[in-house]
Amino acid sequence: MTEIAIRPSTDHDWPAVSQLIQLVFHDTFDEDLDRYERTAFEPARSLVATDGDEVVGHASALTRDLTVPGAVVPAAHVTLVGVAPTHRRRGLLTRLMHRQLADVATLDEPLAVLWASEGQIYPRFGYGLATQRLSLSIENPEVRLPEPAQPSRLRTVSPDKALPELRRVYETERPGRPGWSSRSEPWWSGHRLGDPPAWRRGATARRATLHESASGVDGYALWRTKSDWTTGGPAGTVMVDEVVATGPDAYLALWRFLLSIDLTRSAKLWLGSPDEPLLHLASEPRRLGAVLGDGLYVRIVDLPAALTARRYAAPVDVVIEVTDPLVPGNAGRWRLTAGPDAATCTSTGRPADLACDIVDLGAAYLGGTRLAGLADAGRVRELRPGTLAAATTGFGWHRAPAANEIF
Repeated sequence: MTEIAIRPSTDHDWPAVSQLIQLVFHDTFDEDLDRYERTAFEPARSLVATDGDEVVGHASALTRDLTVPGAVVPAAHVTLVGVAPTHRRRGLLTRLMHRQLADVATLDEPLAVLWASEGQIYPRFGYGLATQRLSLSIENPEVRLPEPAQPSRLRTVSPDKALPELRRVYETERPGRPGWSSRSEPWWSGHRLGDPPAWRRGATARRATLHESASGVDGYALWRTKSDWTTGGPAGTVMVDEVVATGPDAYLALWRFLLSIDLTRSAKLWLGSPDEPLLHLASEPRRLGAVLGDGLYVRIVDLPAALTARRYAAPVDVVIEVTDPLVPGNAGRWRLTAGPDAATCTSTGRPADLACDIVDLGAAYLGGTRLAGLADAGRVRELRPGTLAAATTGFGWHRAPAANEIF
């Protein structure tokens, strides 16, 4: 496929890019969907592959920040990746991903992150599975939640009318939530709150419910409903996009509301956290229908910068030997000296304590995938006895990482 040119995109490429991506993901072209997707398009960070005048491949990145344990760092948010069905299995995706990775390496972004359409694709480009996604299919009549300890007020409004409150609550919580991404004004209005019919899939328009306490709005839920009826009566479903709260009272009140909406009998959450508090509030956790799936994939682009940027749950002094066939600057032995307050990572000639591939270091980076678990799978090797346990504890974090939106 060397005759297929790969070049940076321009604004004029968007219509062809949009049609390609909707084709690849089996969507019928929709003008509303096209308009919302374009709000986040960054031509300067996009690559197109062209066969003559036809765009047959694309890969893009968004300029956003990512919360990691104890810090917030710039991270390339890889998105809109696809190759035309007529040009598959010819190495074109590999060329796009290699070129994109080289471009990211020239920027001040130590990480790249993405959601994978298929989990087998991206580890070969150095991406490790760093978060898990908890999906819930709740049987509302079978679940009871505790009574709230404090009085509060709920009000449901159009999401665009509540944008200042939504942003304030989200930004209060984001710095402490590994896996959460920054949201610009265009991202809020175009993607998080955008509501084209193609995204509803037969459900209602999105709604926002705000929780108010004496100190003001301290939580919100974004949700919609999907009507259904059986011979036994109403059987609607509440489709929950996200619940964000700055404290347990707001969280509890919002979920009590979502599980008690008239004419509904179930609720679904697709992008929950593995340590979702609802698991500990429900009278019958089995009726939550909890299922774990893969979430965010992390690619370490600049190893010393990435390991220095985050914080560690316990003191760590370890030499890690890393292989990285795509970014040679990451390969070698690195001494990580770190703890809850600071970290340094430098190249060293000392004997290695642990050895792994860059994929495994990316998987462990957000604190959710345990180094010891990777060792049990044969993917991390302990070269000096006793170092794996300390490193596993240090790389962990008190809050499970979770990504709360698709980008």
